[in-house]
Amino acid sequence: MESTDKKRWLILFTTVLLTFMSTLDSSIVNVALPVMSQRLAVSMASIEWVVTSYLIVIVGTILIFGRLADIKGKTSVFKLGIIIFTIGSLLCGLSNSLVMLVFSRILQAIGAAGTMSTSQGIITQVFPRNERGRALGLNGTFVALGSMIGPPVGGIIVSILSWQYIFLINVPIGILALALAMKTLPKNSNNSNEKLDIKGATLFGSTMVLLFSALTFGKEIGYDNIGIIISFVVSIILFILFIIVEKRIDEPLLKLEIFSNSLFSLSIFCAFISFVAISCSNIILPFYLQYVMKLAPSVTGVLMMVSPIILSVVAPMSGYISDRIGSEVLTFLGLIGTSLGLFLISTLNEYSHIGALIAFIAIMTLGNGMFQSPNNSLVMSTVDTKNLGIAGSINALVRNLGMVFGISLSTTLLYNRMSSQIGYHVTGYIEGRDDIFVYGMQYVYVAAAIICALGAVLTAYRLYKRQNLELKLKLYK
Repeated sequence: MESTDKKRWLILFTTVLLTFMSTLDSSIVNVALPVMSQRLAVSMASIEWVVTSYLIVIVGTILIFGRLADIKGKTSVFKLGIIIFTIGSLLCGLSNSLVMLVFSRILQAIGAAGTMSTSQGIITQVFPRNERGRALGLNGTFVALGSMIGPPVGGIIVSILSWQYIFLINVPIGILALALAMKTLPKNSNNSNEKLDIKGATLFGSTMVLLFSALTFGKEIGYDNIGIIISFVVSIILFILFIIVEKRIDEPLLKLEIFSNSLFSLSIFCAFISFVAISCSNIILPFYLQYVMKLAPSVTGVLMMVSPIILSVVAPMSGYISDRIGSEVLTFLGLIGTSLGLFLISTLNEYSHIGALIAFIAIMTLGNGMFQSPNNSLVMSTVDTKNLGIAGSINALVRNLGMVFGISLSTTLLYNRMSSQIGYHVTGYIEGRDDIFVYGMQYVYVAAAIICALGAVLTAYRLYKRQNLELKLKLYK
């Protein structure tokens, strides 16, 4: 263990390198979609599958890889994830048809799920409790950096080289990461004889694919579409069957008793609602900047980088502080700050000053940065070592689901309120009617602020109960 202790920062670099790659790959592609559509001679609706297939497969398989990590070892699954992701990236770069490109993206996503489900578990395993928050905070920084530099890097690559290089750039990085992983990662401490729950994996994967597809396509074709409704209903039925199966078998995919720990369950729920709230903001803000404030796309891009830049600084700092004073108070203050920032943004209109917007975004992001690292530390510290894989995959799963729920909620609420205000059905910005967009936007931000405030209330209640319990124990002694 001593050699692992000495190499722990190099191990952290190896894991965050893959975290960075996986996040970068989900953001870098969006910029290249119009060019890819043109070069492959397919419609914009068809080329969207390059993005959608990647996200759906990650959500459908991440829990399976988390369980495999607990059975066969986190290091083995992480290395396998690197190999599959790198091969998928190479095939994406060599693709000359949409079918081959989507297939290659599915391979990429399987590899990304393998690394996402294990990175937090590896970090938790090799870092002592008094450094864990800082390490997980740095992991969060690389998530932010991947999101931040993806669009500009994608734009540069597409304009100088060709769209294939947005995928080929991953190949040398993947080879480097694999070499580092082989050299630095700790040997598997567990290699049990337990079997993977195939029935549970199939039910869960099908549930997530149907749910994610319904949420993704519902915002485009309407949630009242019969196909979307059927997808939601079937996903609920499959999820109920999944829970029934998991309760009855000896070696389930998801050990439901993990949720009996109230600290773990509440931390996971708070993570989910924080990503719902932040995603509501991220999807609406570019439209407000370009349509209402009349800013150029380049200026909009710069302003959209404010949040990731702040997050990349605050996340490791809050992780460091949580190592010193504990995580629970910071998660409460973080949710309060996020909620306040979202509420302040809801007061903006077509006449607001850009300085006010930047200040409000900064407040929201400070809160979010203060929340994320300590909350990740809470999630990963409340389970024992043999369940680190599944805990990490659950944490990554709720992040992805929260983002999709946030996008779906915000667009649905935005268009509903716009339609209500103008008197007919609206599915986009109405030229010359900034007031209608602002009206809908304000409702979205108020809703996001309330969602975050709910998490803060639950966290405050948990803090109150814990302090009461500690006081009773003192009095009893």
